[in-house]
Amino acid sequence: MSSMRERIYLSSPQVTDIEIEYVTAALRSGWVAPLGPDVDAFEAEICSYTGTAHAVALSSGTAAIHLGLMALGVKPGDDVIVPTLTFAATAFAVHHAGANPVFVDAEEQSWNLDPALLNEVLTACAASGDLPAAIIPVDLFGRTCDYAAITKIAARFEVPILEDAAEALGSSCNGVSAGAFGKAGVFSFNGNKVMTTSGGGMFVTNDPALASKVRYWSTQAREPLPWYEHKEIGYNYRLSNVLAALGRGQLSRLDEMIKRRLANRAQYEATLGQLQGVSVVMDPPWGPGNAWLTNIRFDALLHPDAPEAIRLALEELNIESRPVWKPMHQQPVFAEAKSYLTGTADQIFADGLCLPSGPNVTEADIALVCDTIVGVLNS
Repeated sequence: MSSMRERIYLSSPQVTDIEIEYVTAALRSGWVAPLGPDVDAFEAEICSYTGTAHAVALSSGTAAIHLGLMALGVKPGDDVIVPTLTFAATAFAVHHAGANPVFVDAEEQSWNLDPALLNEVLTACAASGDLPAAIIPVDLFGRTCDYAAITKIAARFEVPILEDAAEALGSSCNGVSAGAFGKAGVFSFNGNKVMTTSGGGMFVTNDPALASKVRYWSTQAREPLPWYEHKEIGYNYRLSNVLAALGRGQLSRLDEMIKRRLANRAQYEATLGQLQGVSVVMDPPWGPGNAWLTNIRFDALLHPDAPEAIRLALEELNIESRPVWKPMHQQPVFAEAKSYLTGTADQIFADGLCLPSGPNVTEADIALVCDTIVGVLNS
């Protein structure tokens, strides 16, 4: 049966004639080498969209975190606080910088970094004279962290924040754009994000010195001389002009694509929100998200095996769904890492599921997903 039905994806990119026109213009301009006018324009447009002063277009969100940590002075052997409930790239980038991720659990409302637990961890670290070099809060599934609390705590202990807003472009907290908190922020334009450059990322900051460092390192740390001269180790992390053109086309339609995702989530909520022991995760009280992926949770007592049973039932219909991120402290590669846990992330991973959410998903697709879920729960 699955081979007959066209696959319904979790979050497939949507490309229209607008993007094709931008990319075609870039190709016709001759700027197919890295950098070029579309990179400059894309950076300026991201700054305008997010209210940040400086942006550096990079090859991935991971590259942006890596160089962001370096720019903040994180050194090999330092500790960096990372939410345990995140995609591995957040923690991998800490390793790329030679530092050690220290995992901290989530809070229930947004599934993001738990401010109360963060405060406990930093208090203990301060008492032992061993504060982390940075904190990387992650805006999970497009929901921002409680930055009113987190920035206050970080400031008290003088630990810089690098905001991983990879999944949250277009979201906000208390009227401020995702990516604009802390010393700097990071976006991802991977193929499944709210907008894409096929692959790519962006570093944003209000600090010109940080932007300058990231720009320098990302272009192989080349000195401004007629020959190739290098005083520092550099990285080949810049975004190409052609991909930046694609990003400009996507950014011009971002608000309408987010509107579509929000409508998708509302449709799920209208049906699934009525079911006993099932909840569609909505935005936290401090700000609207972009509904990158619609998440549902099942009451573990009422529906103990529901997430996997539903995932398999949807897969039979050639519909992609996915468990929530597996917590980093459960990952074999981080078995030795320090973790401060409450059990919240473990529970979310056990009873959560991500549903098809992208702008290509139709109302009929969502109705089919909902019917399948209801069928499994009633079986």
